[in-house]
Amino acid sequence: MSLKERLKKAVASQAEIEADEERADAHRSVGCTPVDQLADRSRASVSGVIRSVTLRPREGVPALEAELYDGSGALDLVWLGRREIGGVTPGRRLKIEGLVCLIDGRRTVFNPRYELRPRPGE
Repeated sequence: MSLKERLKKAVASQAEIEADEERADAHRSVGCTPVDQLADRSRASVSGVIRSVTLRPREGVPALEAELYDGSGALDLVWLGRREIGGVTPGRRLKIEGLVCLIDGRRTVFNPRYELRPRPGE
C-alpha cells in the first residue's frame, strides 16, 4: 500500500470506510453489478447491506420497502403484498436479482428474488 493510500485511509470518514468495505464485499459476489452501473429496464444481480426497512402501502396494497446499499449507491427494493419478510432487517446482507427500473429518479426493483447472506463476522 502506497503512502498516499495510507494517508487517505487515515483521514477517511467512517462513511467512506464503510462504503469501501461494502464495495469490496459486493465485488467479491460473482455476477453482481454495482448499483451506480445499473441501467433502467435491465435485469441485474446486486449484493449489499440493508440500510432501512419500511412498511409503506401503495394504492391500498401493503408494500415492504428496503434500501440496499453496496458502497457505490442505493437501490430501493419493494415487495408488493408483504408486510414483513423474515431476515430482511437493517444491517442484513442480501444478494438480489430482478428488473431495475427508475421510479422518481431512484433505481428500484419490485419483488426481487433474494438470498440472505451472513452478516460480517458470522
